[in-house]
Amino acid sequence: MAASAFGQKTDNPLSTSTKGLYTMAKGNLVKAAEKMPEEQYDFKPTPDVRSFGQVVGHVADANFMFCSAAIGEKPPVSGIEKGKTTKADLVQGLKDSFAYCDKAYDGMTDARGAATVKFFGSERPALNVLNFNIVHDYEHYGNIVTYLRLKGLVPPSSEGR
Repeated sequence: MAASAFGQKTDNPLSTSTKGLYTMAKGNLVKAAEKMPEEQYDFKPTPDVRSFGQVVGHVADANFMFCSAAIGEKPPVSGIEKGKTTKADLVQGLKDSFAYCDKAYDGMTDARGAATVKFFGSERPALNVLNFNIVHDYEHYGNIVTYLRLKGLVPPSSEGR
């Protein structure tokens, strides 16, 4: 048995570590989406970027796309970014996307993670696809942090410091 990145002993240190990072990203993103007031969901720092709500919808759409690829399914949902506009609908879409991804991360083992799946036109290890999802989540969490700060709000990852 090897130790994961979070110090626990596990037979699947790679996939366990990946799930730990995913859980952190999920928590920060959901809390941030819930924290932004409804009237700020159409906020854009500049006209040429996504609104806060569109970023939340984009993350939800991407979660469905990446996690479905990792488990060899077709995305069960798409169009959240372009089809949802209210805070309630966007937060629910984000939560639904994470609930779907939970099954991909919960079912991943190191052996399954080494198996290849089709992703962006090539064969890649399934665990790599889930790691790509985490990177994408944090890329857009960085955008969300900026939007929150511009509105005078403390992002979830900085609370309590």
